[in-house]
Amino acid sequence: MTELMQTQAGDAGAFRDFDLSRVPTPCFVVDEKAVEANLKILSDVADRSGAHVLSALKAFSMFALAPLVRQHLGGTCASGIFEARLGREEYGGEVATFCAGYKAQDMDEILNLSDHIIFNSPAQKDRFLAQAQAAGVQVGLRINPQHSEGEIPKYDPCAPCSRLGTPVSLLTDEIMQGVDGLHMHTLCEQGFEPLARTWAAVEPKIASYLPTLKWINFGGGHHITRADYDREALIAFIQDIRTTYSIDVYLEPGEAVALDAGILVGEVLDLPVNGMNLAITDISATCHMPDVIEAPYRPALLDEADTGHIYRLGGPSCLAGDVIGDYTWEQPLQIGQRFAFLDQAHYSMVKTNTFNGVPLPTIALWNSETDALQIIKQFGYDDFKERLS
Repeated sequence: MTELMQTQAGDAGAFRDFDLSRVPTPCFVVDEKAVEANLKILSDVADRSGAHVLSALKAFSMFALAPLVRQHLGGTCASGIFEARLGREEYGGEVATFCAGYKAQDMDEILNLSDHIIFNSPAQKDRFLAQAQAAGVQVGLRINPQHSEGEIPKYDPCAPCSRLGTPVSLLTDEIMQGVDGLHMHTLCEQGFEPLARTWAAVEPKIASYLPTLKWINFGGGHHITRADYDREALIAFIQDIRTTYSIDVYLEPGEAVALDAGILVGEVLDLPVNGMNLAITDISATCHMPDVIEAPYRPALLDEADTGHIYRLGGPSCLAGDVIGDYTWEQPLQIGQRFAFLDQAHYSMVKTNTFNGVPLPTIALWNSETDALQIIKQFGYDDFKERLS
């Protein structure tokens, strides 16, 4: 069983003291003090290494916290036109945009919003190079280091036949014409060592190009704010690259911004039995935590017991596979009982959907230091209807 298929680690932190009855369900509750603590770590890495650290909106786009992010990080990285607009309008700072494929009709707006535009292929770079240069936007090319560190093939950007990035073995002087920087993204929820191994594999293949470039971007997947991450090694690594090649270094952490900073609160709706104890909840894996099915993984439960009564939790949708996992409580569950999954601020919130008309979770902001609680956003029927024809 792979790491992602096992229970996803989550630090309960201050949420052990949070009264789950204070919010409607389902509800994402984000602790702004936990986000701030993560941002301070990232800011320290940026200050001591000289790196540009951008927040990856694809992982965490809670723009109610944009002023806080803006205090600590240099900007955002976007995955397309809408995220680029969100980054420019709400976060400020630099906006670096990468998309696997750009539409011509979007290019003027994307260039107006972005400081860097990163292309996935030489063909896309050549198609839009003159337009980008005329707009004064720096041009990047995503490369595929052809060195895998990912544990799950479908999440590995360097898996065989990957659509992401130009294979580094195919780089030529002609392809590099007009390129200001190189981008690579090879990691997923990983520490420093996989980055060091990737660099050892790819540096000899790109070293001849680096002196002519302005920057290199190591993308995301860096769990920099995790307690066991070797941040001192990362800082020394960045300093060495900057000194050796007189080049700027960019990092694009996403999960690291909101790691262990949010929970998803739910309620037990029914307790049927079919070969084992089941619990129907108002949290849907399909609609609210799709990575549970796609990865797959088992999200950690706040205050799960080691032994006791086991229930298989699932959502209210009609999808047979809308199952979150098997969990243990010391006492039998009761209809109406609240519970919460840990570490749900990143990715879960940005991936929610309204399949089956299942309501979207409320979004709340909590300050674990002052105990202040704000309901930031509640969704209703119009949010479901307006997506449809």
